[in-house]
Amino acid sequence: MLPIERKNRGPGRPPEQNRSIINGILWRLRCGAPWRDVPPKYGSWNTIYRRFLRWSEAAVWEIVAVTLAEIWRTVVTTASTAPPSAPTFRQQAEKGGSSTRSWPLAGWVHQ
Repeated sequence: MLPIERKNRGPGRPPEQNRSIINGILWRLRCGAPWRDVPPKYGSWNTIYRRFLRWSEAAVWEIVAVTLAEIWRTVVTTASTAPPSAPTFRQQAEKGGSSTRSWPLAGWVHQ
């Protein structure tokens, strides 16, 4: 998904920003709207559609999903090894000794 170097991409216009294209793809998938209804702030709907197809055929979305799953697994395993003071912190929060009580999930932390 990184931009192709100028010498390797051939003639023609330089590609549009990948970030706006990805945002347009995500908008379309989230809303379920037709490609033609993607807001112009993300770029041309046709460009967004073609880029989506090209990346799908190149298995880019599968690579992104696997990478995000690996990152998430690392975050979850790292978060599950909480410091020993975490239960004490939760008990203090439940007693009102901390401002985390206003956080809706404060009672669920480290359970």
